[in-house]
Amino acid sequence: MESDRLESPIAIKGIERELICPACKELFTHPLILPCQHNICHKCVKEILFAFEDSFADGGSESSNQSSPRIRIAASSMDRIDRINRAGRKRNSLTPRSTLFPCPSCQRDIDLGERGINGLFRNFTLETIVERYRQAARAAIAIMCDFCKPPAQESTKSCMDCSASYCNPCFKIHHPWGTAKAQHEYVGPTTNFRPKILMCPEHEMERVNMYCEICRRPVCHLCKLGGGHANHRVTTMSTAYKTLKEKLSKDIEYLISKESQVKAHITQLDLLMKETECNSERAKQEASQSFEKLYCVLEEKKSAALRAIETSKNIRMEKLQTQVEEYQGLLENNGLVGYAQEVLKETDPSCFVQTAKQLHVRIQKATESLRSFTPAAATTFEDFVVDTAKQEDILGDLSFHSNGLEIPEINEEQSRMYNKALISWECSGKTDSADIYVLEYHKLNKEEESVTWQKTEVCGKSKVLSDLDDDSSYAFRVRGYKGSICSPWSQEVIMRTPPAPVFSFLFDDKCGYNNEHLELNPRRTSVESRAGFPLLLGSERLQVGCFTTLDYIIGDTGIAKGKHFWAFNVEAYSYLVKVGVVPSSKIQKLFHNTSDVISPRYEQDSGHDSGSEDTFFDSSQPCTLVTLGMKKFFIPTTPAAPKDPASRILPLPSCLGVCLDCDRGRVGFYDAGRMKCLYECEVDCSGLMYPAFALMGSAAVHLEEPVTAKDREYHDDI
Repeated sequence: MESDRLESPIAIKGIERELICPACKELFTHPLILPCQHNICHKCVKEILFAFEDSFADGGSESSNQSSPRIRIAASSMDRIDRINRAGRKRNSLTPRSTLFPCPSCQRDIDLGERGINGLFRNFTLETIVERYRQAARAAIAIMCDFCKPPAQESTKSCMDCSASYCNPCFKIHHPWGTAKAQHEYVGPTTNFRPKILMCPEHEMERVNMYCEICRRPVCHLCKLGGGHANHRVTTMSTAYKTLKEKLSKDIEYLISKESQVKAHITQLDLLMKETECNSERAKQEASQSFEKLYCVLEEKKSAALRAIETSKNIRMEKLQTQVEEYQGLLENNGLVGYAQEVLKETDPSCFVQTAKQLHVRIQKATESLRSFTPAAATTFEDFVVDTAKQEDILGDLSFHSNGLEIPEINEEQSRMYNKALISWECSGKTDSADIYVLEYHKLNKEEESVTWQKTEVCGKSKVLSDLDDDSSYAFRVRGYKGSICSPWSQEVIMRTPPAPVFSFLFDDKCGYNNEHLELNPRRTSVESRAGFPLLLGSERLQVGCFTTLDYIIGDTGIAKGKHFWAFNVEAYSYLVKVGVVPSSKIQKLFHNTSDVISPRYEQDSGHDSGSEDTFFDSSQPCTLVTLGMKKFFIPTTPAAPKDPASRILPLPSCLGVCLDCDRGRVGFYDAGRMKCLYECEVDCSGLMYPAFALMGSAAVHLEEPVTAKDREYHDDI
């Protein structure tokens, strides 16, 4: 039995690469099998989960990434922190709270579920191979007996049932003949003890006896009966063992038969490596020459700028020095003043007048310059400031451009601005796509002279941004990178954020909700008007001049103060929809008002066409609403509205928004796609304000879904 367990060192020679953990880069220790079928150390997966918890708690700071000296989390993995499942057990020193992390091998998101690490299988086969490798690598360093009194003797065998190592005397003592322990399975000295029966992680008292072909993992009969594998295709363990072993054996035989082809490929790869080395050196030289040219241009510009500054300095110094000498001449017994003092000593009037006239003019000029002192030259060099902002931007974009890497284009239809910004882009797909994308954005501000782009790296083709200001316009651009090669920037796209923070609510299915005419979806985010049999029966009572009423529904949350924004979609087939706000004090009146649809001016028995009746109609409404329908947006009739009816009818936007400012008492209706205000009016905000909707005929309204990280996953899959 012992000889069956021992393997020749030659059998495991050269397989160290397969025995290295992708996280810690060391030999596996208690390896676990992830759902993606890759392996990882038990200790490493705990450290990764703890590291992600610390990163999430610290807001993703760089310092938080160093929670484990063995684990290095990539920036692309840190981008997934906002998707970590925060629900679960309380954190302690042994159990991580997080259950979602990227696989170190394939970067696929791994969700461990409720059981966390305890739900993973331990890879005993890999653990045994690692133990054989360790013994071969250290030339079978002696394993000491676990039961000898000091000094311990070298063990000669290990008991797999007792999970302990023994020397010969101790083994005979603890495994006497004629007892049950004498039947224990023993092997050569080892530190790798594996159970005889593999138990199910989900049901700890059940042994695995089936293999799930969908999840590619062993399961027990309880998993198949009522667990997560109830509807999965399973097979018996013996059948799976036989099938997989035959496949693996055939594949290994095929690879061995192609040994000459493999060696030829290795030789070819060696040549390619040498060629790559030569080409890289050539590319380095060309890059160095390009940068040397830039250095020369910069040195020339630098020298010219310094010469210009030096020349200007010398001219100014000369002017100032001349002015200094002139003022020194105004000192007593010096220069002009000293000369004038000597002239005053002249006693001959004729000679004095002849000299003093010109001297007096000079003295007057000196006196005037003394009263209004002005330096002969400026001391500042503001005209000599070198503006390198544009050049810095150009140099910042300096990289290896490639015609083979296509330019990504931002898809404005798939991009959204709501509670967060979802920016999505796409490529034509004709050439190799990029490994990573860089998304840059900046806020449009006319007052700022220079533009500072904010940058973020993205692994997929969409990004959710949550740090944008309300009521602001932003410019976005994206480029792709494949190694050190990058594509040119995409065309800049300008998008505007909502005018106020997004207000979240659902349709209220209790207050005034008419379930005979209206139908809500289970999540209460969509409402549809059912123009069915009940409405047909009601129309039997209608006569000329009578009109059916609207069916109202409100939001389940009110607004007391502040400025808020919400958006929704109206189906194109909708006949009549009204949207707006209603105060809490008028909700009852709203649901009991039966004459709020048509003005008397349109009734056949009205007898006249009076605009004053419209004014009465508008003032009598219990809430502030605008009318939508038949793919049109109707601006309400007000004194400030255009008199031409055609100018008050606008195309219905694909997405509409309402902005309520309780502090100013204003409500605005927006084209939410462009964040453009279509109509704004005053509103009484003395009480709680609720979003209000009214439908008649065939119509449907869908509340805009908030932008979440799942939107990014969805667009990346597309």
